[in-house]
Order: sequence, then structure tokens, then C-alpha cells
Amino acid sequence: MKIRLSLLVLLCVSLFITSCSNDDDNNPTPTPPMEKNIVELALDTPELSTLVSALSRADGDLVNVLSGNGPFTVLAPTNAAFTAFLADNGFSSLDQVPTDVLSQILLNHVIMSDVTSSDLIAAGSGYAKGSATGAGDQNISIFFDTTNGVRFNNAASVSTADIDASNGTIHIINAVLGLPDIVDHAIANPSFTSLVTALGAADGDLVNVLKGAGPFTVLAPDNDAFATFLDGTALGDVNTAVLSQILLNHVIIGSTVTSSFLVDAGSGYTNTAATGAGGNPMSLYFNTSSGVTFNGISTVFEADIVGTNGIIHAVETVIGIPTVVTFAAADPNFSTLVTALTDLTPGTDFAAILSRTEGSNADGINPNFTVFAPTNDAFDALESVPGEAVLTQVLLHHVIGEANVTSSMLNNPGDTTAATLQGDNMTITLPGAGDNIANITDGSGASDIGIIAVDVQAGNGVIHVINKVMIPNL
Repeated sequence: MKIRLSLLVLLCVSLFITSCSNDDDNNPTPTPPMEKNIVELALDTPELSTLVSALSRADGDLVNVLSGNGPFTVLAPTNAAFTAFLADNGFSSLDQVPTDVLSQILLNHVIMSDVTSSDLIAAGSGYAKGSATGAGDQNISIFFDTTNGVRFNNAASVSTADIDASNGTIHIINAVLGLPDIVDHAIANPSFTSLVTALGAADGDLVNVLKGAGPFTVLAPDNDAFATFLDGTALGDVNTAVLSQILLNHVIIGSTVTSSFLVDAGSGYTNTAATGAGGNPMSLYFNTSSGVTFNGISTVFEADIVGTNGIIHAVETVIGIPTVVTFAAADPNFSTLVTALTDLTPGTDFAAILSRTEGSNADGINPNFTVFAPTNDAFDALESVPGEAVLTQVLLHHVIGEANVTSSMLNNPGDTTAATLQGDNMTITLPGAGDNIANITDGSGASDIGIIAVDVQAGNGVIHVINKVMIPNL
């Protein structure tokens, strides 16, 4: 009897389970709706209807691009933002905007990664790489600052953040971001207010110069750099002509010099827009052995800020007008020369003498200077470095006073003879032998000295690099 009862119970349980299973089959778990992509969400958002129309009209098939896998972050201007943008730029409708221009403007609102508002707030401020094309075919940068809401290029604020899409994130913003030039970038970033003020105060209408076609590479000192440089002096008290030259010494004209280009090059010289002695373009030394440093004093802390007409590298120190001593101290190829000019000749203050920018000195040693600078290898080739008395005369034999003699001023072909500060003549012969640009005959009569690099232009003279130490007729 107990066995029959047990079987009956098992049969009832089995029937109950089967019944439940059948009920489950008749009521399957609903499939969650698929998440919409950025374009689909924009289509569903009435205040983004103008953005959708712009995406459809612009070059580049942007609707399909932004329907792709991404991830993308889209800064989406509202209809009101587009209305204001069109009015500000003299367009009566979206149809009047050239489609290629429209494409670049829209791409300037697209970051090719998924960036949430919390990511921006955690960073505080900085730059993101947009998708529009700027100088040197680099992607135009977008500045963000979260000190007062989330703002981009100091022109647009986020009104609705973090709209999740299947292929990224949308942040709705209240203004259209125009395509920034390097001046626009400087104005947008509060760390560059001193630089912007200086550009406006200096001679030469530098704001409008740097809004020109370019391309320009600008080494931009931040506010702290200017405060250190001014050392309590009001910016308005700085001579505007001098200020102009200092600022132009931070500008390379005619090229977009990226940090990767500098790193690949390692070290070397280029020219700035400032004017050195003799009216020649000023030289600028860069070295990337420990960060990217200019003239041995100013290091890049934010690289590759790209605008329509150039690129900005933010630097921590204002780069003053260099002397010939500046370059000798900055370039490690001259470290032995610097030691010879300082530690090995304490009785003569060569550093102070060769830093002079004014004439009529009591000792008769006056700028401009033409310096023939031996490399470390040139000093290493000596059997021994002479004592102070002789070394002082040797070093004076490498300097021509009161003349900025550039390579273009030399007789070519032929000889150019000049007296050195030591008193003996030296003769430069062009063209040089072998790999030498020119050959030098020194005071002792040695004629196998080669000039291997020329025209490192400073504010008080020029340097030519030589591969052997010149010896006077002692």
C-alpha cells in the first residue's frame, strides 16, 4: 500500500513539473531591445534634428561613419546652437555652408574613443584629439575644462551628458565648435592668458600674424612661466619691441613640427621668427634625450595641440633671446668647451664676456662675436689640454670680435682672413676638403681644421662648429 502511495505522489509531481515546463514554453523570456547607435539616437532626439540634417548633407558619408562600430564620442550641438552658428557666420541656412567645410566642422565634434563626463571631470582639463584635419594633416585638438561644468574650447557647454549608444557616447552641447587656429586655442585655455596678453601688447601685430595661413609651430609658455620670467615686473612695463622679439623666438614659421618629429631627430637646430645679430633668423636648439627641451632651459609639458594653421607645444619656461653662451651651454657636443671656458680658466670670465650684448666695454672686447666652437671630439684629439695661461690664449683664438660673420659672407671660392681676439689671424678657405664645409688655417699654420656646421645664430653673434682645436702662434 505504501508503495502504491509513493508511486502516486511521484506521478503527481511529474505531471506538475511537466505542466510548469509547458507554461514556460508558452511564455518565453522577452528579448531586451537592441541598443541604438549614435545616429539612431540623434534621429530620436528632436533638438538634434539640424545635426542629423548636417550629417546627411556634409561630405564624407558621415551618417554611415557614425553608424559604424566606433567607439565615438560625439559633441552634439542643439538646433539652437546651429541657428546661432549660421547667423554668426553669415549663412541664412544650412544649405549655404559648403559641404566640405561642413564636414570638417562636424568632424571637429567627434572624438574617436568613448569619453564619458566622469572621464573629463577626473582629468580636469586638457586636450582630446578630434577628427577634423588641421595643419600638417594632423587631427585638430579639442580643449576641455571642467572647472565650471564641462566646456569645450571655452565656447560650448554640455547640457546633457552621457547618452549611451551602442557605438559610443553623446554629449549634447549648446554651441557649435568652430575650427580653431592657434590663437583660438591660446585664448580658450586659461593657462595661456599671459601669453595672449603679451601677444596683444607686443610690437608687430602678432595676434593677426599668428591667425594667418601659417603653418606655425608655437612654443607656448604658460602663466607660471611668464610670472617667473617677469619676476615681479609688470608685463606692461616690458619694452614692446623687446617683447616682440622674445615672443617671436617661440615661433617657427613654415612648418608644423610635431613632437614625434623632434623625438625622431633627437637633437639639432632650427630657426625661429626672431631676428638675431646681423638681421639673421635666430637659431633654436632642441634636445629630446630627457623630454623635449629647447635651448637647454624650456621643456614641453603638453605637446601637439593642433589648430587649423599650426601646432602648439606648451613649455614651462620663457625662452629668452639666446647668446652664443646659451647655445654652448645647451648643446652637449660643446660640454668640454664649456668646461674650458669656465672651470679651466677661472681668471677670465669667458661666460660673462661672451654673453655681452652691449659695446664700449673697458677691455675692448665687444659683441657681436663670431665663435668657432670645437666639439668634444676636437678637444679629445689633443694630447693634453694646456694650462690656464695657454688655454686662455687658445680660447681667445676661436673668437672674432665686433663681427657677425655668417657663411654667406665668406669668399666662395677663396680665402677669408680675420683677426681673432687673441691677436693672430685665421684664414677660412671655401670650399672645404672632403666632408668639411670649409677649412681653416690657424695662427700656428695648421690647415687641416674643418668647419662642419655653420650659422648657429644668437642674439649677440654666430657659432660655426669645427672638428679640431685651433692653436695660435705662441
